[in-house]
Amino acid sequence: MTSIIRSQAADVPYNMTTTGFELSGYRIVANLGVVRGVVVRSRSVFGTFGASIQTIFGGNITLFTELAERTRQQAFDTMLVQADVAGADAVVGIRYDATEVMSGVTEVICYGTAVEVVRETDEA
Repeated sequence: MTSIIRSQAADVPYNMTTTGFELSGYRIVANLGVVRGVVVRSRSVFGTFGASIQTIFGGNITLFTELAERTRQQAFDTMLVQADVAGADAVVGIRYDATEVMSGVTEVICYGTAVEVVRETDEA
């Protein structure tokens, strides 16, 4: 399986995603099941060395922060592609999890429920 990159993030826009179980202004009409994006990343020797230098000065370890953010974004985008393939309009109940599979190698998973939605109408 090839890696999903930002340009491949499909037709489920970010504003149609939520950590909640409802999407404001929309009614869920179909549950299409769980979708997920999984990324397994390792730290490079150079990145680890650079981060070690940053620890001397304290504060935010930007090399690891940037790696973590890129990894989470890739997992999120991969999940959106899976939701699009499933025919979803939105993803609800989004969560992240991370597990160290071996020293220096971490799996990050982003998962949620793919749903079909319709816009709620203002009925008075």
